Amino acid sequence: MDIQTVAIGFAVMLACLLLSVPVAAVMTITGVVGGAALYGMPLVNSMGSVVWGVLNDSLMTAIPLFILLGEILLRSGIADRMYEALSLWLGRLPGGLLHSNIGASALFSATSGSSVATAATVATVSLPALDKRGYAVRRSLGTLAAGGTLGILIPPSVNLLIYGSLAGESVARLFVAGILPGILLTSLFSLYIAIEAKLFPAGEQSFEAVDWSARFASLKHLVGPMVIFLVITGSIYTGFATPTESAALGVVVALAIVMFRRGLSIDFMRQCFFNTARTSGMILLIVTGAFMLNVTLSIGGVAQAATDWVASLGLSPTGLLIAFILFYIILGMFMDVLSMMVLTIPVALPIVTQAGIDPIWFGIFIILMCELGLITPPVGMNLYVVHGVRSDDGPFRDVAWGALPYVALMILFTLILIAFPAIVTWLPAQMQG
Repeated sequence: MDIQTVAIGFAVMLACLLLSVPVAAVMTITGVVGGAALYGMPLVNSMGSVVWGVLNDSLMTAIPLFILLGEILLRSGIADRMYEALSLWLGRLPGGLLHSNIGASALFSATSGSSVATAATVATVSLPALDKRGYAVRRSLGTLAAGGTLGILIPPSVNLLIYGSLAGESVARLFVAGILPGILLTSLFSLYIAIEAKLFPAGEQSFEAVDWSARFASLKHLVGPMVIFLVITGSIYTGFATPTESAALGVVVALAIVMFRRGLSIDFMRQCFFNTARTSGMILLIVTGAFMLNVTLSIGGVAQAATDWVASLGLSPTGLLIAFILFYIILGMFMDVLSMMVLTIPVALPIVTQAGIDPIWFGIFIILMCELGLITPPVGMNLYVVHGVRSDDGPFRDVAWGALPYVALMILFTLILIAFPAIVTWLPAQMQG
């Protein structure tokens, strides 16, 4: 299969997605019809064993478990109390509660694994307080949309799970690889907020001074999320548990916390399980479609054709990555994150591997590109989520313009990772086993 055929097929799939055809259907139909047309029914028949092998993999069990963990934290009120505690500690910094938006997003990300859930949860909790204190609308909405993107970078991350499955890489190492970039990107966001607040004060009401006893008393609301994060990442880093087992441990600890606070009920569990099943079903359908498509792509030599074409361009590894940044920025404007991942990883990964780029590092690179897609219009999901939580009828451009500085910060951070790849690769290299 030559590169022209690949380009035409990709363009047809992109057109179908822009016409709102479900991504799972697009990939399944393309894989089955394309495979049958090019190689006959034997190839199509072989897809059954591939799909069974994927869905029978214990790694796939981690996806609904991490989604369930996020649902438990969201519906138990842990996120609300977490935000209030962080506001007592961060509210006096330049930028005030905007730091709490970023901090709460990072902490919730460390237990939920979902950007959309992070953005929706923190926005719901914080917007009334931000409006009451007169914070600039664009700044408030921008921090919430950008902070929400941390949900797919800071482990545990459902998107890193999917990348690991598609790329055949260790999910444990991918999770650990996301820790330092997640901390540094969170710090970069907060640094920008502080500098902006100093240079361009917006006249918001300052946060009242809080005595130290109240601050320390509030730390009890941060203990639960921190314990869950340490259980998950600690068990993976030390080799005590696999990602699936660590997800189960996280759910058990979260349920124990909710039970201790007497928040456990039949109705609570019903809502958590219902939403988990609905979200997991959607994700696993897409993953199944992706693997069916990958069978056709693999047999057709698409990855090799794309690799040969890129090699003919004579790009250096750095030049290749910069080209990928531009490609993903444009693609992220028109596609949702999951679609972007499952459509491009099977083709992009062999190209970067051929160029000598670490696939674990490239996994974090892909996640950063997905984060950009979450806050770049017209399809940026986090922008719509945060805009939908607003109590007023303000224009959508408020959240789009508010998130724009963070797009620039993410691109800058990606360039830093290209220059210093050890930021990503050092911690996984220290893992046991």
